[in-house]
Amino acid sequence: MDSKNIQKNAMQKSAEFTFTPPPAAPVFEPTLEDFADPLGYIAKIRPVAEITGICKIKPPARWQPPFSLDVDKLKFVPRIQKLNELEAITRLKLLFLEKILKFWDLQGSPLKIPMIENKTLDLYCLKFWVDEEGGFENCNTPKKWRKIANSMGYSQNANTMNFLRSNYEKILLPYEIFEKSKADILKTVKKGETKVEIKTDGDVVKQSFKEVSVESITKIKDECKNYIPHTSIKKTKTGSDIKPDVVNNSIVESEEMKCNRELRRLACYGPGPKMPGLNDEEFDITKSRKRPRYDLDPLAVYVCAICQKDHTDNLLLICNGCSDTYHTFCLKPPLNSVPDGDWRCPCCIAEEVHKPAEAFGFAQAEREYTLQQFGEMADKFKSDYFGMSGHLVPTSVAEKEFWRIISSVEEDVTVEYGADLHSMDHGSGFPTKSSLNLYPGDQEYVDSGWNLNNLPVLDGSVLRFINADISGMTVPWMYVGMCFSAFCWHNEDHWSYSINYLHWGEAKTWYGVPGSGAELLENAMKAAAPELFKSQPDLLHQLVTIMNPNILMAAGVPIYRTDQQAGEFVVTFPRAYHAGFNQGYNFAEAVNFAPPDWLKIGRECITHYKYLKRFCVFSHDELICKMALEGDRLDLETALETQKELVSATEEEGRLRAKIAKQGLKSVRRTAFELLGDDERLCEVCKTTCFLSSVSCADCKHMACLQHANDFCQCPLDKKTLNYRYDMDELHIMLQTLDFRVNSFDKWMTETKKMLLPTAPDIGRVQKFKVLLDEADELKIPKCMLLTQLKNEYTAATENVEPIIIELDDD
Repeated sequence: MDSKNIQKNAMQKSAEFTFTPPPAAPVFEPTLEDFADPLGYIAKIRPVAEITGICKIKPPARWQPPFSLDVDKLKFVPRIQKLNELEAITRLKLLFLEKILKFWDLQGSPLKIPMIENKTLDLYCLKFWVDEEGGFENCNTPKKWRKIANSMGYSQNANTMNFLRSNYEKILLPYEIFEKSKADILKTVKKGETKVEIKTDGDVVKQSFKEVSVESITKIKDECKNYIPHTSIKKTKTGSDIKPDVVNNSIVESEEMKCNRELRRLACYGPGPKMPGLNDEEFDITKSRKRPRYDLDPLAVYVCAICQKDHTDNLLLICNGCSDTYHTFCLKPPLNSVPDGDWRCPCCIAEEVHKPAEAFGFAQAEREYTLQQFGEMADKFKSDYFGMSGHLVPTSVAEKEFWRIISSVEEDVTVEYGADLHSMDHGSGFPTKSSLNLYPGDQEYVDSGWNLNNLPVLDGSVLRFINADISGMTVPWMYVGMCFSAFCWHNEDHWSYSINYLHWGEAKTWYGVPGSGAELLENAMKAAAPELFKSQPDLLHQLVTIMNPNILMAAGVPIYRTDQQAGEFVVTFPRAYHAGFNQGYNFAEAVNFAPPDWLKIGRECITHYKYLKRFCVFSHDELICKMALEGDRLDLETALETQKELVSATEEEGRLRAKIAKQGLKSVRRTAFELLGDDERLCEVCKTTCFLSSVSCADCKHMACLQHANDFCQCPLDKKTLNYRYDMDELHIMLQTLDFRVNSFDKWMTETKKMLLPTAPDIGRVQKFKVLLDEADELKIPKCMLLTQLKNEYTAATENVEPIIIELDDD
């Protein structure tokens, strides 16, 4: 489906709310034996689970870790979530509505949104569908308005069609005309210029006029002919229509003119002395409109900022923002009556209405909660909302209501979410070595690989080679939810795996998109809400935007759902987008992990981040080099994946360095990038974290990766230096060492597997087992299933040999 059809479909679905739950994600129930090896089990289910992006894992019934946080001591400040602002299309509607309301309010005509079929008129959809039909001028037949009414989900009778047409003409058409003429007006009106200059040393004064394009004035006046006011604006005659005589490009003011102008001021402001120093309130024409002072000169001339004429004073309006004056008939669209409230000129309106929208985010609540206080608030909210005890509300009912709320402009439901609570600050829900008051049975869970404090640093996880504790990635974050609190569409940093455990409470509903569908989701969301992504291209990285799964599914995005109950895990796979909400009060904990198969997609993610100019959490090249230097800690799979990555990195590095050298860069310097802060080794262009090399400039003090060595500054080449962590020979030695490790490991594994076969010869078997175990020690083979099996077989074989030897001795 192309972008335009995706947007049309999204508009149609937003008009009349419906929700169909996506298909279920797979659920896995490991045996105790499978459960003993977390990374091994996740690798085992990966071919099935990766297709859906997310999956649920139910631990064996006996695995029930205690909740180890002190519920009385944990205090946190939650985030505030206004639910309908989370949804992309609803947020667009709210932003558009805010512009329309501001447009009319600034012109002194506050707008009340009309109602149709017991709902407020959807102005954003009305504008969209009229534009689809070619604009208001082309919507000149009942057939087109019937089509618009149908697209908006309204009945198609004559009253509805007339209602839509008249309200478009009344509310949206003036805004549309203003938008189209805004550029011409801003070119015509030059702010900040002196309108009048009066000399006190003679009768001759000069009035400096703004430079105005004759064509633009003619164009504006021609376009205004169709908008001649039907109602005349009656004001007291002030004599401003008396024209001064122009002599030699100067204006000569007669005594009569001066007199009339003073009378004009008396008529407007009332009798009495007009002296410098009076405040603005004493210069009111009406309740709030203020004449500009022009250095407090009472003889200033008020001219229209568009046509530059001071005639027809009774039709001149004064802007409450900048004090410029405008004829009502020069405005686009013209006004046919004097506004009752404050009035702003087109320039001030344009500035106010088109202020860049602030990046959307979540505000923090004003109060701090304990777990008990938050739970009491959350339970009361849900029971009050549904009119029944919270635990009696079916998950399907809460799910449909959640999507209805966030799709509605009229609903104003606000919830709170205790998200991203750092376990380093608050402790973990799982028992750890530092937990107080551990019971004897708790040690099993302290050491368990499924304990989220252990999973990221297990043997076989590459994140264990990152020295720093990365909160949320290698150190768990905790989440305290309430009914409808939500997490928006996102995938994990560096496209890593993630795992979430629900300690207790009501269910958490998840939606997932497989990594293969990530670009489909991104393109669909950008097509459905293009204005949002135009102002904030990295919106999906901000974790603040959600969209109805049905809209995405209609655009071809594969989506799956699951309800995570207390005591269950949910795993997300590389690049898989996921979102969801909480059914009620609950407590969850989550962390990232990265088995060896992640390394390839991790490098692809860095390339993607460079394109987006997104900051990295850690350096991928630094991780690969550290793993290569500590090869004796790698199992065969990890060593093989590391080898592939290092080959790619070395080839790319050699090519880029050769290109730089060919350009004549001679200054080189070894640099220990790992000792620099991340902000000190960022590429100036793509924001990636440099490790293997960079180019720095002595003049501008900037740095760039080798890919952008020619783009980051224009300084002379002799001012630049190539910084490198390892020279090319050292990189090749690292590769050779890794190759030897892989080949030795591969040879040992082949021999071991051969000896463990049932068909292996019995003669010399025990001795061969012993040789293989000695080689394992020499090669520093890490603990793995194959090594464990070899040790068990050797033990069993030696026990069977002893009785035979004893019998021979007896004979």
